[in-house]
Order: sequence, then C-alpha cells, then structure tokens
Amino acid sequence: MDRLIARQRDYFAARGEPVVWKVCEHDRPADLGRRLRRAGFVAEPSETVMFGLAEEMVTSPVLPEGVVLRQVTAPAEMRRIAAMESVVWGEDWSGIGEDLVHRVAAAPDDTAVFVAEAGGEMVSAAWLVFLGAGVGFAGLCGGSTLPAWRGRGVYRALVAARAERAVAQGVRFLQVAASDDSAPILQRLNFRAVATTTPYVWSPPR
Repeated sequence: MDRLIARQRDYFAARGEPVVWKVCEHDRPADLGRRLRRAGFVAEPSETVMFGLAEEMVTSPVLPEGVVLRQVTAPAEMRRIAAMESVVWGEDWSGIGEDLVHRVAAAPDDTAVFVAEAGGEMVSAAWLVFLGAGVGFAGLCGGSTLPAWRGRGVYRALVAARAERAVAQGVRFLQVAASDDSAPILQRLNFRAVATTTPYVWSPPR
C-alpha cells in the first residue's frame, strides 16, 4: 500500500498537479489515513456520503426575488465560479475553475454546470457529473453559496435543477459527498447517509 500511495503521489508530482484521495470509513487497510499522512497528504474535514432518488429531487423551489438559475459552459464562467468560491472559502480556489474548464472541454456531456445569479452577481454554483452510460448514478458537486444568500433556498434550487437534468438523462440515483452545512438540507430532501469519507490532499511544492 505504501508503494501504491507513493506511485500516485509521484505521478501527480511529475504533472505539477494536486491530487485528492478520498478514504471511506470502511476502506482497508484500517490505517490508510495514517499511511497517506506519512506520504505527505493532508486530511481535510470529513464528508457524509449520501444517496437519493433523482426523481424525488425534481421540485419547484421558490427562489429569492431577483435570483435566476442558468447552465454555463464558457471558460470565463468557470473562472467566475472559482472567484466566487475563493470568496466563500477565504482562499485561492482558481484551480477549481481550470478543472471545470478542462472537464467541460474534454467531455461536455459528462458535466453540467449551473449557477445562481442576482443582479449579475454569481451567488452560488454547483455541477452534475454523469458517471457513465448505463450506470444509473450521477454525482452532485459544488453547491457553495455566498454567506449573504444562505438559508434562502438557493442551494435547494440548484439540487432540483441538477436532478431535473439527471432524470432527463435516465439517471435514477444521485450521490453526494456532503459537508456539515449541506447534509441537513439534503436529509430534508430524502437523501440517505450511508458512510463518511475524508479527503486527503497532496499538493506539489510551490
């Protein structure tokens, strides 16, 4: 296992890219997290792995006045998402914008990116990742919202928009690794928690 971890780390080091290794509570060996830390990976806050029926999430939530949802594909929009995420998290998230740019360019049918805007300002963003034809699952990612717009139905609306797109593509189940902020909202939407997972991140030296 130590050799496998080192190979993965060194592969991304050669590319000059960070890598995330998500460790579920049931993964083996039991000391996998310790081995990753020893190889230079850093643990981030744990997330709750949740699943839900896509068709149950297709609702018509009431958005705050002046807020609109739309799907985006242009690189400039992905970089606007990164700028908004950087404000939300208080650190440089420009990498997520470039990741979205490359994802959409490489496989435009595999990732659907949605944003919520108010008066031209991007207040939240989230994306849907299709996991392959015939799989029946799609993943919900993102969902970060500016503090002033939380608790007003924006996140719920983005879940509904992505669920509608998923159902249209024949997806039955939605999966999400939820933060502590998102998990209660998703539980109210009938998502079920099945496990916890901890992201371990390795970043190349600056």
